[in-house]
Amino acid sequence: MRGFLASSIGVTCAAALALPLTPPAVAATARPVPTTEAATAARPAPHAGTPDTTMTNRRAAEPYAPGSTQSLPLEPLTRNRATPTAPDTPEKGLTRRSTRHFSLVGVVWDDPAAELHGRVQVRTRAADTGTWSGWQDVETHNSDHAADPDTPERASGRVRGATAPLWVGDSDGVELRVRSGPESAEAGSAQHGTGARTLPAAPPLPSGLRLELVDPGDDAPPPDALGDDSRTTGLADELSAADELSALDETSAADETSTGEAATEASAVNADLAPLGATEIPALNRAESEQEFFALHTGELTEQQRARPFVGPRPRIVTRRGWGANEGLRERGFRYTRKVKAAFVHHTASGNGYRCSQSPSLIRSIYRYHVRSMGWRDIGYNFLIDKCGRIYEGRAGGVARAVLGAHTLGFNSNSMGIAVLGSYGAKKPSSAAVKAIARLTAWKLGLYRVNPRGKTYLKSAGSNLHRKGKKVRLNVISGHRDGFRTSCPGRKLYGKLGSARSKAARYQGR
Repeated sequence: MRGFLASSIGVTCAAALALPLTPPAVAATARPVPTTEAATAARPAPHAGTPDTTMTNRRAAEPYAPGSTQSLPLEPLTRNRATPTAPDTPEKGLTRRSTRHFSLVGVVWDDPAAELHGRVQVRTRAADTGTWSGWQDVETHNSDHAADPDTPERASGRVRGATAPLWVGDSDGVELRVRSGPESAEAGSAQHGTGARTLPAAPPLPSGLRLELVDPGDDAPPPDALGDDSRTTGLADELSAADELSALDETSAADETSTGEAATEASAVNADLAPLGATEIPALNRAESEQEFFALHTGELTEQQRARPFVGPRPRIVTRRGWGANEGLRERGFRYTRKVKAAFVHHTASGNGYRCSQSPSLIRSIYRYHVRSMGWRDIGYNFLIDKCGRIYEGRAGGVARAVLGAHTLGFNSNSMGIAVLGSYGAKKPSSAAVKAIARLTAWKLGLYRVNPRGKTYLKSAGSNLHRKGKKVRLNVISGHRDGFRTSCPGRKLYGKLGSARSKAARYQGR
């Protein structure tokens, strides 16, 4: 890979000086999240009225917005007396209210090491019809998707605890309830002889609970659209229009410059695979992929490896520019690990209520949630796959490179993380998604001369399943639950990994 790395570095430096890029869907700056920030480019809040006010084509009349996050502190809720709960059960949330537009929700809290034991439920109002959804559960166990302990990303001071994100579609109203639950359902019992029902004391909820409402922004901005990286609070609404315009005037030039440079960097690291500014990296056939493999490994291959390279055909990959990444959000620069020895498969646990045409918006929402709400340096996954089998570039740094992700706590080094958009505990993944896992791993693992049907050893950085420093024997294509005690990637998707391994090996010609 030495020739490839040197080439990429050279291209990156030259391109950064020569070609400023603006992503097709965004242009913004990456500045620290303030406590109160003017929503300079956020969609306006709905008109005042009752929660059941009929919606119109309000959105069509609104100005373009490249994305924003509303961050709302949770409030104590009055407990429903008809529902039996333990004494002093902590319960917080938000009563039904109108909001600016959003499409994805999640709950965050101050301490990333704290866990939320209990239940989080949300209901939302569809912006086009004004209809309220039923209550939907939000996956609370999400700490296993994270940067490894003792890494700069984990120790940045910006990281927060969080639930998994939930995609709800274009919405403009929300209601939330968060109820603490006991550690074990067996802790409660009925007192014999008295008929009195006792319930266990519930653990406290984490401090600093906030509801994050993420708007992914529009797919295609007008040429003169300015960017926004806002994470707004309720107090931001009190700022005057003059204050908002002043803040925008002071930062817009720097924002555009910073975002353009970051976009150039993100595209340049793929310059050996596609033109600068490309929205996708094209698929290659087997012969073309083998020639690419030889070029990347100039002077490193044995005669036997040249005779039988065992690399799968490169699949089509939508680049970050293609799904509209706001390169001004993420931390600048890239971080790499030594090689790619394994692939961990995940599901995003964000629900299955999305259309494939909405996949770029869903990915932009997850990206913004990971960076602005959870405090990560970039989106955690190296690749994402939708239910139609389309493959998307994840964390910036180059799709052929060993980019260090934040996807499998304890095993991010020398691995890559692939997330299938959706929830697959009870629902089977599509055959297209499983095939895409096989095609992607056949190519990417092949670049690092790894058999997708084989085994490998990874050193644990510490997880709830494997102690720090332990060398763990894993399938080259593993599920998240193989490295961490978790339900991810869902029982139904996990059951398809054997098929993905076999298909990937065949794509490599094994």
